[in-house]
Amino acid sequence: MNPDQSPAERLLERIEQESGDNPRLRAFADALRVELENLDRDRQEQAKTLAAYEEAYEKLTQPANRIGVYLKPLPDGLALVVLGDTEYVAMVDPNVDANALNPGDRVRLNDAYAVVGVAEPAVGGGLIKVIDALADGRLRVGDAAPGSGGGRLVQRAHALDAYEIKGGDEVRLDASGRLAVELFPQKEAKDYWIEEIPETPWSAVGGQQEAIRLVKETIELPLIHPELFARFDKKPVKGILLYGPPGCGKTLLGKAIASNLTKEYSKRVGHEVKECFMHISGPKILNMWLGETERIVREIFAAARAKAKEGQLVVIFMDEAESVLRTRSGGRYLNISNTVVPQFCAELDGMVELENVVLILTSNRPDYIDPAVLRPERIDRKVKVVRPDRAASRDILAIYLSDRLPVDPTESEAHGGDECARTALVESTLAHLWREQSETQFLRIHKANGITEVLHWKDLVSGALLKSVVDRAKDTAIRRAISEPTANHGIRESDLHQAVEQEFRENEIFPKSDTLEDWLKLIDVEPENVVKVEPVTQDKFARWRTGGVG
Repeated sequence: MNPDQSPAERLLERIEQESGDNPRLRAFADALRVELENLDRDRQEQAKTLAAYEEAYEKLTQPANRIGVYLKPLPDGLALVVLGDTEYVAMVDPNVDANALNPGDRVRLNDAYAVVGVAEPAVGGGLIKVIDALADGRLRVGDAAPGSGGGRLVQRAHALDAYEIKGGDEVRLDASGRLAVELFPQKEAKDYWIEEIPETPWSAVGGQQEAIRLVKETIELPLIHPELFARFDKKPVKGILLYGPPGCGKTLLGKAIASNLTKEYSKRVGHEVKECFMHISGPKILNMWLGETERIVREIFAAARAKAKEGQLVVIFMDEAESVLRTRSGGRYLNISNTVVPQFCAELDGMVELENVVLILTSNRPDYIDPAVLRPERIDRKVKVVRPDRAASRDILAIYLSDRLPVDPTESEAHGGDECARTALVESTLAHLWREQSETQFLRIHKANGITEVLHWKDLVSGALLKSVVDRAKDTAIRRAISEPTANHGIRESDLHQAVEQEFRENEIFPKSDTLEDWLKLIDVEPENVVKVEPVTQDKFARWRTGGVG
């Protein structure tokens, strides 16, 4: 008798023995055996189901695992992990392949803080700016603004080992804030700040020889002769203000500075240097939300520092600076300048040690800019960009009426060739513009001493106006060429004369405000001695008096 048999199996075996050759009892025994086998099979299935249920129940009633971050392996099968703000020296479950764990991996920790498994990577987390990437792989992140504390250091996760990370990039930190686990490279700044500028020689800036001379002396010479300036203990100028009426070449002068300084700086360092021209529009960076303009200012200077560290010559060109750096209010009401100006000054002070960064501010109203910005060692030089006189206007017109522009055959024939015709067109346009006749009278200024001064077209000329005159003449010549496609066409004297008259007829050079002071600053007249300004060529303009429209 088999001791492993159940009582039912032993009973069945005895019945089979007793049945002998009785076919009826043998059939009953066979049927009983089949039924017992079915019962045994059902019992085994139920046992399996019960075991699976008990296993599932046991898992469901176990405590939840904590999610930590793996930092590095330690001797004797241990690991350094971090959970929240606390680091732990933890055991690693033998079922976990410790060799497959990398710094930055998320791991499951049991009640004893032992590593019992690997968790799925996180997809969210805080983003932070990279200030600098250290040689040992660590990253300095945070706010690099002066007085901000200088940021903090974090480690790279294994996933970022192969990436080149630069200042200005963003990284996503793990839950502990100690490791950078994902990289977000800095967007190309040229999308919103950096402007590609063509080669712009000083000769392209017509009529501003005095301004060019001052710029060369204050910015270019220190780059060319640093040893001489060091000998005299003379610090190079870091910032200049270009101010004057609109349309007189301040932006063009800024681009010429960037282009020409880059050439000189490349000669000094012995290799080609790329220029970085950061064209900042003052009104565009103003933001109504508290702290947003300050953040943009920090980003501008952070981008400048990053480009400078790459070896580029950086020119920060802020147009209409008075809109952002306006004189701070002493009243109790919050003025955006009260926070933006100190932020700007702190950032500017932090750029002193960088020799390859130049700041240029432009303004039509420098009297609106806060004195803290314009003081020495911040904005050291103030360069006035004046309206062009007749000689300067000649230079500007010659630039725009270049040999690339077709001259009408009638003009060329009358003056003995295209070159002489261009010279004649320039002189004729100047003569038409510089006339002092009743039709060229534009403004009548009544002064407090009883003197009345009349301004003519020539007193309101700007580089932008001269460019617009040539553009209008081009439009006329193009229309003529379209209407007569079989003939050769070009610029005529009559086209330029007509363009001058259209320019002043439309009165495009005046500010849109109703403030008398804005008009007077536009024409370089001090408002203290003026009673009223009266346009004399357009009936639609009312008389202007101090304090508003009369």
